[in-house]
Amino acid sequence: MQDETTGSALANPVRLSLAENAVVSGINRARLVGSDGHVYAVEETASPIRGKDGETVGAVLVFHDVTEAREATRKLAYQASHDALTGLINRSEFERQIGEALADARQSQTDHAFCYMDLDQFKVVNDTCGHAAGDELLVELANMLRHRVRDLDTVARLGGDEFGILLRNVPLAEARALAEDVRNRVRDYRFLWQGKSFEVGISIGVVQIRADTASVAEVFSNADIACFVAKDKGRNQIHVSNLDDVEQARRQLEMQWSARIPNALAHDRFVLHFQKVLPIDPASGQPPRCELLVRMIDDDGSLILPGRLIPAAERFRHMPEIDRWVIHHALELVARHGSELGMASYAINLSGQSLGQEDMLDFVRREILRSGVRPGLITFEITETAAIRNVSHAGHFMTELKKLGCQFSLDDFGSGLSSFGYLKMLPVDNLKIDGSFVRNMVHDAHDHSIVVAITQIARTLGIGCVAEFIEDAATLHALREIGVDYGQGYHLHRPEDFAAYAVAQSGLHGKRR
Repeated sequence: MQDETTGSALANPVRLSLAENAVVSGINRARLVGSDGHVYAVEETASPIRGKDGETVGAVLVFHDVTEAREATRKLAYQASHDALTGLINRSEFERQIGEALADARQSQTDHAFCYMDLDQFKVVNDTCGHAAGDELLVELANMLRHRVRDLDTVARLGGDEFGILLRNVPLAEARALAEDVRNRVRDYRFLWQGKSFEVGISIGVVQIRADTASVAEVFSNADIACFVAKDKGRNQIHVSNLDDVEQARRQLEMQWSARIPNALAHDRFVLHFQKVLPIDPASGQPPRCELLVRMIDDDGSLILPGRLIPAAERFRHMPEIDRWVIHHALELVARHGSELGMASYAINLSGQSLGQEDMLDFVRREILRSGVRPGLITFEITETAAIRNVSHAGHFMTELKKLGCQFSLDDFGSGLSSFGYLKMLPVDNLKIDGSFVRNMVHDAHDHSIVVAITQIARTLGIGCVAEFIEDAATLHALREIGVDYGQGYHLHRPEDFAAYAVAQSGLHGKRR
């Protein structure tokens, strides 16, 4: 009988039982190796055998074969701590290991380092070739990172296109050198997909984990800010930050974006694009809808997309200003060009920061009445997490605007709580399934089941169901079989400039007349 972990021989449980004159059971994760070499996971129980006079005359040893149960437990533990796509550890396990590194730093006065990494050109691959290509890129980069670190270091996928490396027992200069090596490797890497070649970059924030670091949350916050600084410098950059300059970096970023966003708002350097939301079943006769999407025009005329704009705006509390600009200009565009687009509904996103403002309800009411747009044409999209953060306030906001005729969609549905009892308190018209479930549902039975479950919830509540991130015909077909009402994604329609499209359509109509 051997120890399952080390392979070393275990003490004989019969001898232990006889020595202690007691039942001995399951004290080790034991295994038996058969004469044919087959390994069995077992739980052992040794019990003394007593004669009529009560004296111990022997012992009996019983083995229970728990091979399948132990393997199932091992798989569940692995899945709970690892990313299913790349095989790297996931964020929760990485946070646990960061905690261990912090405890070690305090106990032994040894410094460790954390590299927070964010891919720069990942969206280009996704948008050009679809999420299957994006997933393959993530797998290849994960393997590259895994082979660039020492055995005692840890690589993790933190979510989306973000990775982390925990470097143990290294000074900050050595951590920077490794970050430089990773950046150069990624810069020189070429991703090939169906005859196309892509260059990718990576932004890396490097922070120390020292004895005086306050908490794991502070480590992640500082690393996130360092990565944000690196990304804000431009493509393929590194920012090394110790605990002393984190606040300075935070202030510099806040000052930069606090000037950048208000300046863009003052000079009307935002633009609205639209993406069609189409019925999954064309035979249903349901009319098309669309979602309005904001972009910021940078000083050089390039577009800053939501993936970069929204995190900065949320971090430095500019979302309410942006939301107000979007609401005002969206209603203005619908009033002026709605007939050219001919949509049954125009969806406008509303952030959690705006939802929490006391005067936002009055502002929206005034803007709708001022615009002359029929309120029934407007759907406000609120993320599930923003809605459940303050259900009563969100419920009041939604109820009051529904009195005007507006509709509401709960965006990213399925990413929040596991219990959906709060839905009874929210007058929702549509559930918008979190795209992370939709994009992999054809290949992932778990994601497919979640999409089915959300669709059934919507059907039970008598409300609509919308799926986003539809990137291919197979996903569209699967959604049609499930019975999802509406769909959105690059397979159906790529975002276009609202005003430019409407003007072009108006010109076409003029020629036809």
